[in-house]
Amino acid sequence: MKQSFIVIILAAALTTFFSCSETADNSAAALALFGAIDNTVYPESREFYLGLTPFPFDVSGVDKVEWVYEKIAADADMMVHHFDNGIPWDDALEDNYPYTTRIMDDWAFRKDHIPAGHKLYVAITPINSMRDGLAPIWNETGDNQPLTGTDWESRAFNDGNVKTAYLNYCKRVIDYFNPDYIAVGIEVNLVMANIKPQWATFLELQQGIYTALKTDYPSLPIFFTLTGIDLVEGYSGANHEDQMIALSQVISYTDYYAISLHPFFAEQPGAELPADMCDNIFALNTGGKPACITETSFPAEETTMTAYNPDITLAGNPAKQKEYFQFLLAEAQEKHLLFVVNFLVRDYDALWAQMGYPEDILKAWRDTGFYNGFGLARPALRVWKGYLGLPVVR
Repeated sequence: MKQSFIVIILAAALTTFFSCSETADNSAAALALFGAIDNTVYPESREFYLGLTPFPFDVSGVDKVEWVYEKIAADADMMVHHFDNGIPWDDALEDNYPYTTRIMDDWAFRKDHIPAGHKLYVAITPINSMRDGLAPIWNETGDNQPLTGTDWESRAFNDGNVKTAYLNYCKRVIDYFNPDYIAVGIEVNLVMANIKPQWATFLELQQGIYTALKTDYPSLPIFFTLTGIDLVEGYSGANHEDQMIALSQVISYTDYYAISLHPFFAEQPGAELPADMCDNIFALNTGGKPACITETSFPAEETTMTAYNPDITLAGNPAKQKEYFQFLLAEAQEKHLLFVVNFLVRDYDALWAQMGYPEDILKAWRDTGFYNGFGLARPALRVWKGYLGLPVVR
């Protein structure tokens, strides 16, 4: 507790040089201060865009949501809309469009808040958030509505209605948002890891979706994402042989080698990251596909989840978070990545409380923001913005 308090006081002292406004950290005083303490070695330019998602830290008022969008405008050059909350299966099957007001209002708000000049990456998926079944329903009641008791509950990934509905949905998302990049499956190798008997049905769906969309949108980068730590033998408990089979079967149906990288979920959470981690992950891109990191994070506070036996502790702190992004962004430049996405702008302590203080996986990302729960910038943000200030040269 005392150590956390000291960190907060130090963060407060630093932020007095640039306040909590979006542009104040461009002041000469702030840059001079951070320049004096920042040991990052920056290149003269960067090859990749820097993206953030508008995942909320608090849903008690629209001003809290607006705060996140303001930070994305200032702290990134790519907006990321990451839809991992369900599919309007019934309306998508019949192509009843526009969709329900709840969905269209959400889309309109997102679209209205895309900063001018930012690249746009949109991710959608037919898989649920635990990566062990079909995505839930998104309808007028809300998102993440259960499939239980619906016509979709027993449908396999390769069911004809699932194929039709998901293709219709993909097209509507593309036509509405006009993204620069789109993922049509999130962390798809976890289907092999979590529900191996359903892998063949999922593969059939994903191959069909990719082929159909490339016909209609030939110049749009269309891809799926993979969890990086599950691809490398020894980084997780996933069966390596199965993961290599999955990779070999999907790599021809994706434009990018797109990696989701949350390294603190490796077998030793909070341990020192292997220096060759990115080398090992990207060495598996044997087809030479353009590569990117579609989401990443690292905890800036120690976090313990007590819903498991034994407890799971993520041994993060601000220094480790900063070191991770120094390492990762240097690797991104060296490996000519297209973009890097940090998932969280600000710690969602308030949202976690609003959810009822869950001690399960929902807590894992709570403290991975570039801003802490009080809205104070962390050292990792200085590294991120140091790269952001560089020209993009490819």
